[in-house]
Amino acid sequence: MHGHLRRHQPNRKSSPCRLRTQTWLERHVRGLGNQLILDPHPASRIMWYVSTRGMAPRVDFEGALFSGYAPDGGLFMPEELPKLDKETLCRWSTLSYPGLVKELCALFIGPELIPRDDLNDLIDQAFSRFRHREVVHLSKLRSGLSMLELWHGPTYAFKDLSLSCTARFLQYFLEKRERHVTVVVGTSGDTGSAAIESVQGAKNVDIIVLLPKGHCSKIQELQMTTVLKENVHVFGAEGNSDELDEPIKAVFADVAFVKKHNLMSLNSINWSRVLVQMAHHFFAYFRCTPSLDMQPLPAVEVVVPTGAAGNLAAGCIAQKMGLPLHLVVAVNHNDIIHRTVQQGDFSLSAAVKPTLASAMDIQVPYNMERIFWLLSGSNSQVTRALMEQFERTQSVTLPEELQSTLSEAVASVSVSDKAITETMGRCWTENRYLLCPHSAVAASYHYQQVDKQPSAMRCCLAPASAAKFPEAVLAAGLTPETPVDIQALECKETRCTPMRRGDDWTLMLRDTIETASQRWKDRVLNASE
Repeated sequence: MHGHLRRHQPNRKSSPCRLRTQTWLERHVRGLGNQLILDPHPASRIMWYVSTRGMAPRVDFEGALFSGYAPDGGLFMPEELPKLDKETLCRWSTLSYPGLVKELCALFIGPELIPRDDLNDLIDQAFSRFRHREVVHLSKLRSGLSMLELWHGPTYAFKDLSLSCTARFLQYFLEKRERHVTVVVGTSGDTGSAAIESVQGAKNVDIIVLLPKGHCSKIQELQMTTVLKENVHVFGAEGNSDELDEPIKAVFADVAFVKKHNLMSLNSINWSRVLVQMAHHFFAYFRCTPSLDMQPLPAVEVVVPTGAAGNLAAGCIAQKMGLPLHLVVAVNHNDIIHRTVQQGDFSLSAAVKPTLASAMDIQVPYNMERIFWLLSGSNSQVTRALMEQFERTQSVTLPEELQSTLSEAVASVSVSDKAITETMGRCWTENRYLLCPHSAVAASYHYQQVDKQPSAMRCCLAPASAAKFPEAVLAAGLTPETPVDIQALECKETRCTPMRRGDDWTLMLRDTIETASQRWKDRVLNASE
């Protein structure tokens, strides 16, 4: 199941832009065998982004940042991925987490858009409110369990890491261009609160969040509904997270409306989020590998609990760039990714099954489109055909070669609620350490493996603090520990507009967007008088 990605020859017919890219590569890489090694000091380098469906013009980082979905319905990916040589990996191995984010962002943004000094400042500002001095922290526990804590940001979830940076990039370009955007986000729990936190009070950003009422934890909901800033608009929808994605997709499908109101999304369809999340994998690798003096470099297994597959896409890209990872995707009962890896069965189940790991209760893991494109050798024709069939029929079987490549690149596991609570209980008994249910999905895989083979180098990503999920902690027979700032949410005023069954959710969304745009125009007009 485990293994490195095979090197595929690009499909020339499906990638017309690839010939242009070779010129870029010839200018800025040096050869070593048949591998392309990035020159770390090119005189000038623009990173271009193309749609996974191959029917949209290429854009630079700023274009990808503000677009969300590409105009052809695809997702933006780098036209070419730099290959990192051993020398670069050794140099990066001593960096802090923010240092890794800076290096990755410098590679994929380019100094023409954000000069390096500005970039460093933006990333330092983004992480200034994190509670841990390292920003992220690796906890090494008994039974060989290593948990990379990604939840030390303002909302106690990993999404603070990528969204805090993305919001800074947004503000940087908006202030330069004197523009306003409206961000529209559908959330299964953590994205909404992290997105709100990252832009609340911003003068040139309005944010609209749709949350699925009754499908988030109480704390997650309070983190969204207690922010009363004028630029924050929260809707509570009577549906699950997949259902509330429908009006968002309908609005974004109206290209003229999107352009008129400068709409964008901060879900993990946004390339900037995936870019920052690549740092998780580099940090995990460098902290868990015993030595970089070995030839070939040793592999580290990274277990990725996921819903929409953003962290998994980030890991696949890091792997493709030359980081020796064995990736394991861990999901709950909503197992579309597990079925895709194991059998090539990318199809919806009859319904979303509510689980203790509620932020992963997702039927449509949209970042799988990025992974299909990456592992098919950047073949936009194959990717477009797969995704268009999936959108028509909610079911598609991967071509045999693509499924084989996927299962070599990624192993998978599906974890039951019973296994989640047992894992939380075992981790507490052995370490006095509380796992959130999503982190427990990853740790469950570790315990399954370590009881058979105790010596593997493995790191589990921990996407959220247990403090956000007291219901799950209680279900595991444990006692929740609630930080003071989370306790204080109970006493705050809330604001949330209901979206009831039978309401026209798309119309409600459009009206809110138009009102936000008009308020911005009025403010600009008043300022100029």
